[in-house]
Amino acid sequence: MPLPRTLAVAPFTLAAVLGASVAFADASRLPAEVGWNGGDIETARSLAVGGAVRALGGGTTSLYANPANLALQRVYHLEALASIGADARRQTYGAGAVDSVSGRLAGGIGGHYGFMDPDGIDRKWTDLRLGLAFPFSEKLYAGLSGRYLKLKQNGTGPLGSSYASGGLAGETMLESFSFDAGITLKPNEQFAIGVLGQNLTNPGTGFQPTMLGGGIGWGGSDLVLEADVLADFTTYADANGKSQAKMRAMGGLDYLAGDHYPVRLGYRWDQGLRTHAVSGGLGYVDPQFSLEVSMRRTVSGPETLTPSTTVVIGLQYFLESSGITRAPTDLE
Repeated sequence: MPLPRTLAVAPFTLAAVLGASVAFADASRLPAEVGWNGGDIETARSLAVGGAVRALGGGTTSLYANPANLALQRVYHLEALASIGADARRQTYGAGAVDSVSGRLAGGIGGHYGFMDPDGIDRKWTDLRLGLAFPFSEKLYAGLSGRYLKLKQNGTGPLGSSYASGGLAGETMLESFSFDAGITLKPNEQFAIGVLGQNLTNPGTGFQPTMLGGGIGWGGSDLVLEADVLADFTTYADANGKSQAKMRAMGGLDYLAGDHYPVRLGYRWDQGLRTHAVSGGLGYVDPQFSLEVSMRRTVSGPETLTPSTTVVIGLQYFLESSGITRAPTDLE
């Protein structure tokens, strides 16, 4: 069935209204690390399940979470994304596409523009992704994704007009290429183990932190469960300025109700920020399209850290879909 015009426009009208209310607010009181979130691009599904998608996050989600999973399902999907972090004054808009139908080699491409805290550090960036994956067998998948990041920051943070806090007014602060690599192992139709290395060129900056991690997932006909861990080796340092690895632990549940309504819950613990966050999402899935809305909220952390909320709205169009363990529209 064709997507009604009002249904297609509604989520992005909401995003525009939310975005306008954020853009003209005061400077964020949150540390920049909260809003930057490791430079992650999150889909509605990945945010809803706490970020636990490295084992079974297929379709467009795989382009940003684990490129090996580009080949996990036979799909041709397009997705538009809007992400609003009201407390961090962050907004990101963009789109991605994944094709694993045209040939054995699967591919994906994504482009996003974002800005953060315009009345504070005033950070703006362009994020481009290109991913490729190959299924060596029905049990082993491997993938690579390249990332181009161009970033400007013209405001001032707590350290004043410095490279770390104030950026370079009127100039590009960072223009860098990096890549991610992932492997997914499926011992059987239900279980999957995903391993990911992120920003493996080791850029040496918290704007593109080098991370290693993975996840274990189980997927049935209507239910997906997954738990992930991820180590950040770049963003944080000890009192002597030496890099100090910090962990994230994530877990999520994805249930498809009535063949059309994904219901998702998630949890994330961030050792670096010392925060605990809960998340959830709802949506509607049809053989031709899906519309999904998710939210994450910090529920516990240091007294000096203001709680933060992030909302992601995703609209997908399915040109072709036939899943391996379940309908791919159930998983993205």
